[in-house]
Amino acid sequence: MRVLVQRVRHGAVHVGGETVARIGPGVVLLVGVTHSDTPAEADWLAKKVAHLRIFEDEAGKMNRSLKEVGGEALVVSQFTLYADPYEGRRPSLIHAAPPEHARPLIERFAEALRAEGIPVQTGVFGAHMLVEIHNDGPVTIWLERSATGPGSK
Repeated sequence: MRVLVQRVRHGAVHVGGETVARIGPGVVLLVGVTHSDTPAEADWLAKKVAHLRIFEDEAGKMNRSLKEVGGEALVVSQFTLYADPYEGRRPSLIHAAPPEHARPLIERFAEALRAEGIPVQTGVFGAHMLVEIHNDGPVTIWLERSATGPGSK
């Protein structure tokens, strides 16, 4: 699984001209799933996001976590995080998991964040979404967890 973490002042998702999710200060999480991902990756990444120290303390240092500052999370499924753009001009999406595998893991990730005490909003899986991201900092961090790849230990 891959998660692109963006610290935000606020974020929102719009589908068909309607606002379906909105958060205040916290993180927008663009989440991609590949074929070999399991619930273990979703759980590990949710815990990592909840406790990642990317929010400033009184001295202006990034020493506080999402959980410590009472921030919110907006989880947005993004299969294009597994796009392979290196052959030809059209990115291959062969590494992105099919919806029947990805949807339950995206839902598991959101539920695992809620279990950490994080208020969570979500986009609409499979919909064409307009995502508002008001990046704060900007702070953008790439997290990845696979059974054998980065973050596996």
